[in-house]
Amino acid sequence: MRMTYKSAGVDIALKEALVPMFRRIAQPTSHATAGARVIGGIGGFGAMVTLDSARKMRSPVLVSGTDSVGTKLKIAFATGRHDTVGIDCVAMCVNDIICHAARPLFFLDYIGIGKLNQRIAIEIVKGVARGCELAGASLVGGETCQAGDLYKPGEYDLAGFAVGIVERSKIPDPRKIRPGDTVIAIASNGLHSNGFSLARKVLLERARLKLTARIAELGCTLGDELLRPTVIYARAARELFDRSRIKGLANVTGGGVLENLPRVMPAGVMAVLEREAWPVPPIFDLIQRLGKITRHEMDRTFNNGIGMAAIVAAADVEAVIAHLRRHNHAAYIAGEIRRGPRGVHFA
Repeated sequence: MRMTYKSAGVDIALKEALVPMFRRIAQPTSHATAGARVIGGIGGFGAMVTLDSARKMRSPVLVSGTDSVGTKLKIAFATGRHDTVGIDCVAMCVNDIICHAARPLFFLDYIGIGKLNQRIAIEIVKGVARGCELAGASLVGGETCQAGDLYKPGEYDLAGFAVGIVERSKIPDPRKIRPGDTVIAIASNGLHSNGFSLARKVLLERARLKLTARIAELGCTLGDELLRPTVIYARAARELFDRSRIKGLANVTGGGVLENLPRVMPAGVMAVLEREAWPVPPIFDLIQRLGKITRHEMDRTFNNGIGMAAIVAAADVEAVIAHLRRHNHAAYIAGEIRRGPRGVHFA
C-alpha cells in the first residue's frame, strides 16, 4: 500500500479548501482598523498592512502581544462548542497591548490540531473574526497546523498575535502616578480565560458538576458560564487614552490583581483596595466554596470581578467611569494610591 501525507494524518486538500472560507470570514475585519489598510491577507506567505496612521504621528511605536486561550479549551472540547474561544484568543492579546495605549491594528491566529475538522475550524475562525471586530483590528492571516501526533482526537491549541500602534508621547509613564490617585475597577464578566486549571479541578473533578447542569446561583448551565468569552476593552480604553484620562491600565489576567496592577505602578507607591467596592460574579464564590480555597489563593489566581484596573487622577474619576459605562463596561471606585512599597493591599 502506498503511503500519502493524508494517510499520515495531514489533509492538504481540506486545508486548501478552507483558505477561501477563512478569507471570506476575515473580509469584514479588513475595514475594522482606523489607520491601517490590509493589502495582502489570508492565503499568502505573509500578511501585508500599510500603516496609514503612522504618517500622522511624530514618533510612532508598534506594540505587540501574543497569548493563547489555555486550558479553557478543555471546556470547548467537552461541550463541542468552539464559537467563542476565538474571541478569547483575540482578547488575551489585545487587552494586553491596550495597556500601553496602543490602537489595535491587526491580528493573526495559530490553530494546532490533530485531524482537521472543517466545522470546528470554521467555528474557531468565526470567533476570531468576531473578536477582531470588537477590538477594531483586522484579521490578516494565521496558520492551521495539522499535527496528529501532538493532539488527541478532537483537541487543538489556539494562540494569537496582535500588533497595535501608539504615539510615543502617549505611552503611559508610571512616574506620573502619585499618592491620591484613584484605582478604578473595570468589571469582568466572569473567569475570562485564566485560572481554568484550578477551576476545572474544583468544579469538574472535586465537585463532579456536569457542564450541562443548570446552576441556580449562576443563572445558566455550568458550560455556558465557563465558555463566556473574555471581555474586550479596546475601544473604550483607546478613547480614554486619547483624552489623556488614564495614568495606568492593567489587564487582570493570570496572577490576579496582586501581580498585574503593580506592573504599571512606580516604586514607592501602593494600591489600597476596598474588597466591597465592586461586585464579584458568583462563579468565583462557587469555586472558592467548593474548593475550600484561601482568599489569598483566589486573589493571585483569578480576576475576581476586575477585568482591568485603571489608575486615574481624582479629578478625572467621574468622567472616566461615565465614559466606561457608555461603552457598557461597569466601573467602580476600588481604592486609591498611597505611599509605601509597590504592591496591592486590601483595606
